[in-house]
Amino acid sequence: MLVEFLLVLVTLLVAALWYSRWRLSYWASMGIPTVPTLPFIGNMYETFRMPIWIYFDKIYKNHGGSKVCGRYEAFQPVLFVGDPDILRGIMVKDFDHFADRRTFGTEKDDIMREMMSNKNGDEWKILRSIMSPTFSSGKMKKMFHLVCDKADLFVSSCLNDAAKNPAIDLKDKSGRFTMDTIASCAFGIECNSFSQEKPEFAQNAEKFFSMTGMKGFKMLLMFMFPKLANALGMEMSKAETDFFSEVAKITMKSREGGLQRGDFLDLMLEARDEGNDSNSSTSTKHVLSDKTVVAQSVMFLIAGYDTSASTLAFASHQLALNPKEQQRLREELQELVKHEGELTYQGVMEAKLLDACVQETLRLCPPGVMGERVCTKPYKIPGTEVTLRPGDVVQIPFWSLHRDPRYWPEPEKFQPDRFMPENKANITHFTHMPFGMGPRNCLAMRFALMEVKIALAKLVMAAELGVAEGHEEITFDTHSFMLRPKKGTKLVLTPLSLKT
Repeated sequence: MLVEFLLVLVTLLVAALWYSRWRLSYWASMGIPTVPTLPFIGNMYETFRMPIWIYFDKIYKNHGGSKVCGRYEAFQPVLFVGDPDILRGIMVKDFDHFADRRTFGTEKDDIMREMMSNKNGDEWKILRSIMSPTFSSGKMKKMFHLVCDKADLFVSSCLNDAAKNPAIDLKDKSGRFTMDTIASCAFGIECNSFSQEKPEFAQNAEKFFSMTGMKGFKMLLMFMFPKLANALGMEMSKAETDFFSEVAKITMKSREGGLQRGDFLDLMLEARDEGNDSNSSTSTKHVLSDKTVVAQSVMFLIAGYDTSASTLAFASHQLALNPKEQQRLREELQELVKHEGELTYQGVMEAKLLDACVQETLRLCPPGVMGERVCTKPYKIPGTEVTLRPGDVVQIPFWSLHRDPRYWPEPEKFQPDRFMPENKANITHFTHMPFGMGPRNCLAMRFALMEVKIALAKLVMAAELGVAEGHEEITFDTHSFMLRPKKGTKLVLTPLSLKT
């Protein structure tokens, strides 16, 4: 009996190992280099062992990822693509083959599943077309003075704290600024973050992005194995999404009385009402429920908060480390104000060195370290015999492309001149993608750049930035899928009024 049991057990084990080997031979059968795998789990072990951008950089440098290579999340085949020419096809030229992304969240996370970033197919197209007008040049100009007001509060708060403390945490200040800005411009909500010791809005956003312990494990499980996560009844960040959902619902209710600001929320509500109009020819009714409107509001608040705050903190830190570049930028801005009389929308958006400093910061420290697309119909990779099938995932290593010495001489150095107009022709296309590329790039890119540039410009014109002793190197949060400072960014600010 024991012998028979052992024989059955060994047979099952051999069969399971054979099945695993077969499932993990998908890329090799196409002649694609493959990252070494472990039975059943593929390459998932490394995902848990180190920050995702460091792991991807290893693949990029050591396993053929700078061109194409294959990896596996359990049995899910993932094509890792670092070749700019191939990326051009996937992200732009042949976008219709890669219009989708993997969805995130479970059935219990109903708000997260309604976010545009989690939508695919026609639902994504409709939502994108509805939300795009929110970020037109005309809308940006109308919001410029609101952002300037919040930037003035940001600078004032920084200088007030700098007068009392040897160093201030600019990441904390940046987070308060971006939360106040988004809440004001999108919803007409005054968070008053700078008047609170621990602002409720920013606290909830921080909790949402914290991926330590079990929360990080749940996130990976929900992302890679959504069916299993659903079966286990998992949900994520409920308290935080509930908080922002309630804020959005209250604001929506206040608009029912006819109050309109022409902001993000008004556009969404107008599209919802058109879709519910039986005489309307629009096809938005099945997409724009009240829950969908709330979900986009939560997405805008949460996603815009951290990415822009981190970028502003990183840019300030880089300028503090590079005083010559800081002075060059200050002189450009002073000349701009001298010519225009004040900071204007046109002046800020066309300031060449200001843009170059922000773009170089985004090259070195992209908040989004990687991108993904999902194949929706068979696609033959140009120049190869490889044909991807629907459901195959493509991953794009933004961090590694941004730091590849083949494309960026002295890649670890902060050199804004790379992005000055006379040098932009030297940049290889699809090697700098802090906001993604193609139709599925970051919708709020223009808004994010505007708010970061305004705050950075006002700060540099008000104070000399220096790095606090012992904080020359930024420590990144290794428990996040976004690039963000782990312990803030400590800077010393000296008001320029004291230096003259």
